[in-house]
Amino acid sequence: MEAGRVSGGSGGRRLTGRVSAVRASAVRRSAALRTRRDRAEGRIPFDRPDTEARLAWLNAASTRIGTTLDLESTARELTEFTVPDFADGAAVDIMESVLHGEEGSRWTGRGVPPMRAVALAAVDTMETLEATPVGETFVRDQKRHETLLHEYCLRQGKPVLVGRMREEDFALVSPTASGAAKMRALGVHSYLAVPLIARGLLLGSADFVRGPGSPSFSPTDLALAEQLASRAAVFIDNARLYGRERERVVSLQRSLLPRATPVTPGLRVHGEYAPSAARHPVGGDWYDVMSLPGGRTALMAGDVMGQGLPAAATMGRLRAVARTLMTLDMAPERVLARLDLATRDLEDDQVATFLCAVYDPADSRCTLAGAGLLPPLLLDGRGGAEFVPLPAGAPLGAGVIPYDPVTVTVPEGGGLVLYTDGLVKERGADLEEQLERLRSAALALPPGALEDGGLIATAPAGPGRFDEAVLLTARAVPLGAETGLRVWPLSGDGRAASEARRLVTRQLADWGLDDLADVCELVVSELVGNALRYGNGPGELRLLRGERLVVEVSDTGPDLPQIQHADLSDEGGRGLQLVNMLCRRWGSCRTSAGKVVWAEQDLPV
Repeated sequence: MEAGRVSGGSGGRRLTGRVSAVRASAVRRSAALRTRRDRAEGRIPFDRPDTEARLAWLNAASTRIGTTLDLESTARELTEFTVPDFADGAAVDIMESVLHGEEGSRWTGRGVPPMRAVALAAVDTMETLEATPVGETFVRDQKRHETLLHEYCLRQGKPVLVGRMREEDFALVSPTASGAAKMRALGVHSYLAVPLIARGLLLGSADFVRGPGSPSFSPTDLALAEQLASRAAVFIDNARLYGRERERVVSLQRSLLPRATPVTPGLRVHGEYAPSAARHPVGGDWYDVMSLPGGRTALMAGDVMGQGLPAAATMGRLRAVARTLMTLDMAPERVLARLDLATRDLEDDQVATFLCAVYDPADSRCTLAGAGLLPPLLLDGRGGAEFVPLPAGAPLGAGVIPYDPVTVTVPEGGGLVLYTDGLVKERGADLEEQLERLRSAALALPPGALEDGGLIATAPAGPGRFDEAVLLTARAVPLGAETGLRVWPLSGDGRAASEARRLVTRQLADWGLDDLADVCELVVSELVGNALRYGNGPGELRLLRGERLVVEVSDTGPDLPQIQHADLSDEGGRGLQLVNMLCRRWGSCRTSAGKVVWAEQDLPV
């Protein structure tokens, strides 16, 4: 016997048996290693049915599907999870009504309800399959006489399994002849469709196909797909419910914001509210614009700390209180002090940041006071911008008052930018860097784009914003031809009334409003007379022609005028009664130097 050769006797047979056993053991070890790897990666082996591997794959689905509360993202995660580990191609279609936040239903009509293709995934060799494009809505072709397997799945709410597709099955899977031909050409040989049902209501369906190199779908695969679809349907329904509730809160929030910007003499104002990304809850950001007597304009922006419906409701209440206070034409710092008291009275103990600014077109000056909101940006109209050095004020509801005002001049062509922190907030970034990027972005925008809310899109945190934002821009512009504003100083003696009447009559004649002269003379005489008697003499007379005619007289007296009931024998006390009857409305407010009394008349048509 030569060395290296084995005799065919019993010893050779024993050696051959040992070699076979070693090979079998190696095969088993390799298979075990491959199975453990598949389980660790959440894969399911098509050709090696293994209960433990399938359970591990289903368990992995719970961590990889439904990672966000976005319906379309959840559907996309379902298709990406099943391809290529379970199928060579997958598609998810959702009922159009479900995508609009409505409840799902058990469809019992003919055909299928309007469906929208939400997600598609396929291996490289199946990418050319003719499927409904993502985002496209489709309905049943009424000319077809056959019932598609997809329709049967939706109508009956039951899965459909075609283990080995025959020639006539392609026409029952694809709604078009070209799509069926494409499936034949690519070698699709097995089809599976399962309904997406949550809480007993139909939401949509998921379709799967297998092609060359993959085994046919089996009843075990069908049971596995049903389990997967049941879990995915719960995630999709949760996303639908969250999206519906979020849309309701956003609608509530938008309804509480100004629907239109009032006429603002000397200012071009634009306000914009931008909700956060769909997966983030809504908060309590708001803005407001108000026309004040004498042509002044109030600009306000605020942010209720917190999220969801409570923050939106608190925002609505604070905005209503702020508007009421501004109707009294109070100074910004006094508005903040009163608003702080109102915030502390809320049952939910919420706090808010807030900023109030009042712009006067007569001298282009703006008085601001803030309660914790980021400082506004002041544009000089010549290519420069700086943040207003506003004293840091405590948030509303914290109980730390008083608030200190700041007065700045807004040059013609310049403007103010008010915003909430959602416009610049970015996780992990320094606040100074964020503000500097906002300033650079504002300077880089042309005036028209800035006034149209361009900062919402160009700010660094814009596309990936995780908090809602409010943007309020106000550009100083010349008064229009339809608007007139005149301001005159008055002497503090008995000549002030006649001087005021003469100035008003002359100006009304220049504006072509002679019909209003008689009433306006009477009104200005009464206002100047009250300033002489109770206010240490008049200081300034202001006449504004805008949507209405407003006459305003200032003085240094602390007491605000009130209508009194005069007896028949009284010689005075009827002046304000006449003003109240002849004018559309009148009012008074305190200023840092005293007070202002104003009256408003309607212009002739």
